[in-house]
Amino acid sequence: MSDTQQLHNLAIQVRRDILRMVHAVNSGHPGGSLGCTEFMVALYQNLMQRKPGFDMDGIGEDLFFLSNGHISPVFYSVLARSGYFPVSELATFRLLNSRLQGHPTTHEGLPGIRIASGSLGQGMSVAIGAAQAKKLNNCHRLIYSLHGDGELQEGQNWEAIMYASAKKVDNLIATIDLNGKQIDGTTDEVLPMGSIRAKFEAFDWDVLEIKDGNNLEAIITTMTEAKSRTGKGKPICVLLHTEMGHGVDFMMHTHAWHGKAPNDEQLTNALSQNYSPSQSDY
Repeated sequence: MSDTQQLHNLAIQVRRDILRMVHAVNSGHPGGSLGCTEFMVALYQNLMQRKPGFDMDGIGEDLFFLSNGHISPVFYSVLARSGYFPVSELATFRLLNSRLQGHPTTHEGLPGIRIASGSLGQGMSVAIGAAQAKKLNNCHRLIYSLHGDGELQEGQNWEAIMYASAKKVDNLIATIDLNGKQIDGTTDEVLPMGSIRAKFEAFDWDVLEIKDGNNLEAIITTMTEAKSRTGKGKPICVLLHTEMGHGVDFMMHTHAWHGKAPNDEQLTNALSQNYSPSQSDY
């Protein structure tokens, strides 16, 4: 089996995890999680330089920060499937006293989680700070972060974006999930932002674009190119064009599944669309 096929199979497995986690508690955010599945799988299984185990400082390895914390189902699934904690723990998603809360938290010490990310707009600042800490520690590994396009409506982002280029934070690759949808509708309906690319370029960032953000090969190719551009005086922005609810036909092309769980019949339908002989449900 090729490496690409293994990643594809893992993406199917992660989708199944997302659907079953959200269905089990009738709560959560499947839409954006499904849309970012390929990106997260590629990041943790192909792109990032990671060390065995987990320590909060992360010296000597790449670090990732999830800013749009509501897509925790995909984050938890990929972390578990990457060996950070037992896959069986996914069954505790959003339960009382669980380490897998609806938005990632740090107080329970879940391996792989370095920041609490529930309030949107803060992750860019954290990622920039972590990138500067890497430089102060003479650690030459990279910082990766993921942000929602609707999240960019938060003003704190733009202060941080301005700061990053001014201070030449060139060991940061910030990816924007451009699905054009948020909880109340399309981003254009809620608050039009014009060209995100033009805005980042105006703030003197180096910008790359992945037109098919649900294609593993395209993600790996462009993110590898992004890595090659680090260390050259500019922070890197990757615009990831995804489809909210990707992989489940009735969840795609609508914002309705931003934060809604499937019922029993819908779960069966969705799982039937995401089947692999190698699947291993928890």
